[in-house]
Amino acid sequence: MRMPSQMMAAELRKGGEVHKVLDIAAGHGMYGIGVAKENPAAQVYAADWRNVLEVAKATAQAMGVSDRYHLIPGNAFEADFGSGYDLVLVPNFLHHFDVPTCTTLLKKVHAALKPGGRVAILEFMPNDDRVTPPTAAAFSMIMLVNTPGGDAYTFAEIESMTKNAGFTRTDLPRDIGFSRLAIAYA
Repeated sequence: MRMPSQMMAAELRKGGEVHKVLDIAAGHGMYGIGVAKENPAAQVYAADWRNVLEVAKATAQAMGVSDRYHLIPGNAFEADFGSGYDLVLVPNFLHHFDVPTCTTLLKKVHAALKPGGRVAILEFMPNDDRVTPPTAAAFSMIMLVNTPGGDAYTFAEIESMTKNAGFTRTDLPRDIGFSRLAIAYA
């Protein structure tokens, strides 16, 4: 995930320097670490299950950013994220849940952002026809079969969720590998 995380961080840097970043479902940590590498003053707060954060913590150490890498253990829907974030990362997470659950999480994200902050959503996003591009369409089938209510959402669906969560606009600046990056503004 190193290359996609670097591509995403470079794209997000175009929106200006960030100082406080929340990485939801941080996993291996590469997305937050990529942003930290692009923004030398950034403090990254990684949210995930405690045992998963051990991997992210080790990755931050190996990448030389552990002094700016902080852990928020727990369930993303229940953990206290704090507030004042310039940027929140939500990579490869929304597809696990149905639209109302995603919208609830995005409302929580919106509340954690400072005015003018952004949320970066990286997902496999099929086109409106839901059959192209092939990788995103196939991923949609995987989510429909393997989750209680998840899906690979189209950009229009992501845009609707962010609007319902209080964001003013959502852009789709570029593809990152097989995924698409949507950026919503508080």
